[in-house]
Amino acid sequence: MANPSSSSTTAKGTFLVVTLGCAKNEVDSDRMRALLVHDGFSEVDLVDDADVILINTCSFLASATSESIETTLELAEEVARGVRTRPIIMCGCVPSRYGSELAGELPEVSAFVRADEEDGIVDVVRQVLGLGSEPIALGDGRVLRTVEGTSAYVKISDGCDRFCSFCAIPYIRGRYYSRPASEICDEVHSLMEGGVREIVLIGQDTGIWGCDLGEGNTLAKLLRLVAAEVRPYGGWVRVLYLQPEGMTDELIETIRDVDEVLPYIDIPIQHCSARILDRMGRSGSADELRALFARLRREIPGMVLRTTGMAGFPGETDEEADELAAFLAEQEFDYTSVFAYSAEEGTAAAELDGQIDEDVKLERTQRLMDIAETMGFAATARHVGERVKVIIDGVEEGEAGPELIGHAWFQAPDSDGAIHIEEGEASVGDIVTCDLVDSFCYELIGEMVV
Repeated sequence: MANPSSSSTTAKGTFLVVTLGCAKNEVDSDRMRALLVHDGFSEVDLVDDADVILINTCSFLASATSESIETTLELAEEVARGVRTRPIIMCGCVPSRYGSELAGELPEVSAFVRADEEDGIVDVVRQVLGLGSEPIALGDGRVLRTVEGTSAYVKISDGCDRFCSFCAIPYIRGRYYSRPASEICDEVHSLMEGGVREIVLIGQDTGIWGCDLGEGNTLAKLLRLVAAEVRPYGGWVRVLYLQPEGMTDELIETIRDVDEVLPYIDIPIQHCSARILDRMGRSGSADELRALFARLRREIPGMVLRTTGMAGFPGETDEEADELAAFLAEQEFDYTSVFAYSAEEGTAAAELDGQIDEDVKLERTQRLMDIAETMGFAATARHVGERVKVIIDGVEEGEAGPELIGHAWFQAPDSDGAIHIEEGEASVGDIVTCDLVDSFCYELIGEMVV
């Protein structure tokens, strides 16, 4: 599956990659993995087999930062118990956020690599292993990936210019920038050639892709270009992390009219109260969001909607918490992620008055999660009786023996549940037709149509 060939016949050393955080970090880890393999290093799965360990960290929330540091220290303890010295390289968001402070705090780490420095990972690994520096030959210059599976995340942008008051991403990832369409399409083509059947486009704010590339560069145009790349393979295109303002006429028409682009729309609203949204540094109101979702449902019949809600933002009153709960129930989203507000160091919201007690935040979060599950389980059950195409992702041991596991167009990989097929033969990567006969929670039972 889309594995790059090594530029050397003799392995220079072995490395282990540990990835924390979101799908964007998975893409970054895969890029570093591919660069190292291309240079002649070999990936291993165990600490004891590694000459060097890379940990790609997350710092979106304070809890994620803590997990990143704790995981690093646990790896350092494992290394200390081993026979050989294994340098640890910390990559990604934590070094991007805390920079030079880390060297004194984490002497166990041999090197720190910010997110915008990760393309130089080969040189860093060579240095910590004492191998010296060499020019890196990338052959035809294509973006290297090592994806093994039927779905692949492709980053179309990085950074963010929104500066929402609760979010540290602009301080971690920097200002917004779009990857060129040609580079994205080359990567998609390579992935499809390697056996991928679904492309998931991601970024901090996908809806404004191209705003920094000149007139005529829009997400809708990019989706049409990517659709043309996946069409010969019978593949799908999904896009995540759209903001309400990004739902232009052109984009709605593209999602509706281009067969390869799935009618799956992910719009994280965070809240529906106009006052709370304003305190968050966001725009909109319950009425504006209500009108947007009504339009989307009207113009893209049968589409799936995913959203995100935040509980306990500073100053949120009981009435505003009730308003958000009622809005989520009213809109009956297919999938809803819920988070309790976290006061992140360096963000404007952390300094706001009206910080909510933790027990109140947890109660409000649980209430939203209960609503999300009720709506989500019902939305999943509504697919029972449909005949759908299913991408086979793997095989698992079920109660009655091996069963095929896959997902349909309305299920984002690794997020929205799966389809379980107890009888039939297929290989990973195959696209099969199934009748959906039952559901449980977010999962569905499918019977293969021969």
